Amino acid sequence: MGYTLLILGLLAWSGSHLWKRVAPASRAKAGDAGRGMVALISLIGIALMVLGYRWAPYDQVWPESRSLVHLNNLLMLLSFYLFAASGMKTNATKIVRHPQLWGVRLWAIAHLMVNGDLASLILFGGLFVWAQVEVSFINRQEPVWVKSTAPTNKGKEIGAIVGAVLLTGVVGYIHILLGYQPWG
Repeated sequence: MGYTLLILGLLAWSGSHLWKRVAPASRAKAGDAGRGMVALISLIGIALMVLGYRWAPYDQVWPESRSLVHLNNLLMLLSFYLFAASGMKTNATKIVRHPQLWGVRLWAIAHLMVNGDLASLILFGGLFVWAQVEVSFINRQEPVWVKSTAPTNKGKEIGAIVGAVLLTGVVGYIHILLGYQPWG
């Protein structure tokens, strides 16, 4: 049951997010209501992924490596920074195309480094593949990347860094509440 929910969640998440790229006319026709549909299907996908991951049996695929926990945490901090940088248009957005999708890929890789079970492979590997497919579609549809030359606000840069640090702490605490030890 866990694996089924996990896969259904990944399909809901991926499908809702790829709708604009795979069927742009259909997405455009949906207008503002399409945003609501994407949000709803995404939330359903997240719920299914969380439940599926929690309910999946532990089937080891490769040995877990607790020695990589610190690298995992560093990648998570960078991942959260890239998410914040994207919304705040910091200097990172002048260097990295698709900072949020890079954040997802780093998040997935970080978790695959420290989790060696099948549910983790499906969840984190699946989201890595989704992010990679999303980047491929975007790059094909928008091959030219116009980098911003506008000056960046130092306050936004500091805000993105502070936000990433705080979010890393909050997410770590949530992991502890769920029974996972994120700090080594």
